[in-house]
Amino acid sequence: MRHLTLRVAAACGLVALGAALPGAAQAADKAAVFPVELFDPGASYGARARPADTKKLALVTDELRKALHDQAGLEIVDTAPKADVVAKEGPLYKCNGCATDIGKSLGADLVVTGYVEKGSGQIFNLNVSIAEAGTGKVVRGGQVTIRADTDDTWAHAMRWVVKNRLLAEPLPGRS
Repeated sequence: MRHLTLRVAAACGLVALGAALPGAAQAADKAAVFPVELFDPGASYGARARPADTKKLALVTDELRKALHDQAGLEIVDTAPKADVVAKEGPLYKCNGCATDIGKSLGADLVVTGYVEKGSGQIFNLNVSIAEAGTGKVVRGGQVTIRADTDDTWAHAMRWVVKNRLLAEPLPGRS
């Protein structure tokens, strides 16, 4: 009986210590990070992205998800179950907040969307925003110009936006 009491006391002490420590483990916010989209004003209606652009979009989406998980401690929610809804409602960059509703239906706390606006053959603008799923309020956003059309420059641009715009300060509610 005495050993049980000591174990219970030790466990209570550890719980109290963990609650008192700054940076103690907290439940990770869930983020629905949707695939980065392409906005090509020069393309004819219904035209699909070139395979090289599709590859770069997947690359920057992966960079974004990895950075938000590794650097911000966010739990990344799988958005694939709502791909049909995204296809119907999208593109997300001009659907008037439909991404927050879709993210909320996935159980996310935060909704992350992004798009690359194609300028000329070598100039692109990468835009990313993070919004609260419950309210749609944008809590972070960033934009950078990409001045070359390579995998490395696109990946570097996403890392730059994450570091210098999205996570330059802790996300609201996180320390």
